[in-house]
Amino acid sequence: MTKPYRPVALIIMDGWGIREMAEGNAVVLADTPNYDRWNRTGERTVLDASGEAVGLPEGQMGNSEVGHLNLGAGRIVYQDLTRINLAIRDHSFYENQTLLAALNGVKERNGKLHLIGLLGDGGVHSHSSHLFALLEAAKRNGIEPVIHLISDGRDTPQQSGLGFAQQLEDYLQENPGVIATLCGRYYTMDRDKRWERTGKGYRLIVHHESDDGLTAPSATAALQQAYDAGNTDEFVLPVAIDVGDRDVTVEAGDCLIFTNFRADRLRQLATVFLDPNFDGFDRGNVEGLHIVTMTQYSNDFGVPVLFPDVDIVNTLAEVLSKAGRKQFHAAE
Repeated sequence: MTKPYRPVALIIMDGWGIREMAEGNAVVLADTPNYDRWNRTGERTVLDASGEAVGLPEGQMGNSEVGHLNLGAGRIVYQDLTRINLAIRDHSFYENQTLLAALNGVKERNGKLHLIGLLGDGGVHSHSSHLFALLEAAKRNGIEPVIHLISDGRDTPQQSGLGFAQQLEDYLQENPGVIATLCGRYYTMDRDKRWERTGKGYRLIVHHESDDGLTAPSATAALQQAYDAGNTDEFVLPVAIDVGDRDVTVEAGDCLIFTNFRADRLRQLATVFLDPNFDGFDRGNVEGLHIVTMTQYSNDFGVPVLFPDVDIVNTLAEVLSKAGRKQFHAAE
């Protein structure tokens, strides 16, 4: 005899957590007879909903998006920041075949390696630890990279860039690499096709020339100049850093690595280099450049990616579908 069909419900209650303390705990203080009965009579387990348990950096609180993603996937789905952090931690970062190919290409072409990205530990678009890992990889492969810094001031305190720049300069005292340019994210990380802003950052990086004629002996000096002029990190005007007689311009044979793991605010600058039909401003000759992005910025770019998107297969909905089960999904 066929067993009668019984529906099974997966109910996600956003914001509902388990904490024993009653003070300030709405879940414990509320009248919840059904929830209390389930806890008494049903099989019960507790899952962590924050940090690395749901693919976030250690200590970072969870949210509905990552919770739903991990439940539906039936496994930990690591966010880009965490994937890169874990690769650095277990040293697989330095064995990344895409990265090694880029570094070997620089040596074969006798070109320059340019690292372009947001400086700081905000963890929203980038993280300084990723820049230091790239510098270490370059060092291991006998390359002295050219560094193009973008100051933050939105995801980090408004004048915290000075400390981050000092940390980098201290590192470069003992390790290969040179800081060539500095510019606030207001310009270099615009995402709304304000090409006059993007153009300032582009020309600074490519030609080592500031549209505003600004130079400084170091990144820390450039930031102090900006603070003295009343600007915060976000709005630092393009500054060409004095590098002596070293050539730090971008030219054919060079490799550019965009170090932000979040694509949306560096994609526009990458487009200037990569879109064959770009007409936002006169970009000059961009032929012969080799460009790599930290994550997948756009499927249209067709460039190597250090940490490409990971396809998630055999999700809960997919498994149920393959088993011929009917499903109904509802959300607010």
